[in-house]
Amino acid sequence: MEFKVNKLETYTLIEVLEEKLDTNIAPVLKSELVLVSGNGERNIVLDLSSCRYCDSSGLSAILVANRLSKNANGTFVLTGLTDAVERLITISQLDTVLNIAYSREEAAEIIGKAEKERQK
Repeated sequence: MEFKVNKLETYTLIEVLEEKLDTNIAPVLKSELVLVSGNGERNIVLDLSSCRYCDSSGLSAILVANRLSKNANGTFVLTGLTDAVERLITISQLDTVLNIAYSREEAAEIIGKAEKERQK
């Protein structure tokens, strides 16, 4: 199993269980994200705690998640970044585009705040 999907009250948590988010995993993750989004989920938290490595196809999957959430008027949060993955995201300057949380609790707070903003 490459990842675990858990539907919570205000968001869907997707945990990548592989050490590498690369060309082997990214396409499967993208289709899972499209399914989740198609089911009406707009808030997605992607937990990469188990990931030690991410390549361009992994980054592409992350951007797909971000775009799907934005298009659904939701929020996408990335959490559980290891040093190597965080470095790649910083080098790619995606840290300026993505919501990055350092814990699941922080991710849930980011989504909660965004939901309150949308209700105004």
